Amino acid sequence: MAPQLKLIALDADDLAVISAHVQDARVYTADIIWRQGEKRLVIGMNRLDWEQTLAGETAPRRFIAALRFDRVLACKSRNIDLEAPEAALELVGIEFHPREAPSGSAVLMFGQGAVLRLDVECLECELTDLGTDDLGTSEPGEGAESSGLGA
Repeated sequence: MAPQLKLIALDADDLAVISAHVQDARVYTADIIWRQGEKRLVIGMNRLDWEQTLAGETAPRRFIAALRFDRVLACKSRNIDLEAPEAALELVGIEFHPREAPSGSAVLMFGQGAVLRLDVECLECELTDLGTDDLGTSEPGEGAESSGLGA
């Protein structure tokens, strides 16, 4: 079994590490869960195992993972159709833009100009691997299914 990540970000430098690990992750809109009453956003994703890839392994491996943001005051999207649950997005990266300390905005940038902006009281983010993607659900155009976090 491959080692699974569990990373926590409490500042912009920590978030940059998480951003590197989720680069090129595949996200289905059905797996973007905004819990306004709990001030939480959870995103299910299929992320590339960059450590294995950089180690020279020939067959890329993907993990099913959950990215969670807590203390979220507002969640706004641009160019994301939340009414199309099977729409796939490719996560390009995540940035933190501070305001009056400790608040700010976490900006999740996806391909094709899609963006999620989270206004947060303070930065609290966690990336947790849930297991390897043994079913191959991360490949586009092959009947991909969501990871089921939206159910």
